[in-house]
Amino acid sequence: MFGVAINAVGVLAGGIMGSLKRAPISPADEPRLKVFLGAATVLIGLHLTWRGLNGSFGSVMKQLFIVLLALSLGKFIGRSLRLQKFSNSIGKYATDKLTNLKPDEKRFSDGFIVASLLACANPLGIFAAVDEGLNGFSGAFLSKAVMDGLVALSFKPIFGWSVFLAIIPLVAWQGTIVLLARYWQPFLAQQELINSINATNGLLIFCVSLIILNLKKIELADYLPSLAMAPIITYLWR
Repeated sequence: MFGVAINAVGVLAGGIMGSLKRAPISPADEPRLKVFLGAATVLIGLHLTWRGLNGSFGSVMKQLFIVLLALSLGKFIGRSLRLQKFSNSIGKYATDKLTNLKPDEKRFSDGFIVASLLACANPLGIFAAVDEGLNGFSGAFLSKAVMDGLVALSFKPIFGWSVFLAIIPLVAWQGTIVLLARYWQPFLAQQELINSINATNGLLIFCVSLIILNLKKIELADYLPSLAMAPIITYLWR
């Protein structure tokens, strides 16, 4: 759960910085920060995919085909379940809260709700939690910590101390995913199914970098079922 703790520290650090500095990251620094985050996420994602692909050339080609098939089927299932639309609705709700913000008694609760939703709805948190549950500490949590820290930095001057409370649902949500993945890890390892999950998860984390760098808009939430499809396809294709 070390990665989850780092993510929580990121929110805490961002909130503290927001208390000391009223202005968010300057426009001049934003491109450099995006490049840094994007490059780090690329390395983390490709490294995880590389760990998931091993064996002979033929074996690697088979594993790549399984990953692509898992992504395709996962996208179909995710779109049928409207996962991305649900994720977008969360973002719209948070945006509406910010747009219609009024300095009244609901300000504290609004800050808690908005910060919690944005922190928990980020698919990168799910990818990182699955990685940590199966393989130990996930470097993807470092990128997630920076992202959530920037959100806390921006929201702290607006919503006050309620931003810090977002740590509670964040830790509960991501910690639950880590524990579930850790529970299934012995079975998945025994059946030699972890590599397919790692390869798929790594590509999804890599896709996060494309979004960070504004290179491509990807409906990541729709691909979440791919993490379940990869081991299923691998198990059946033996």
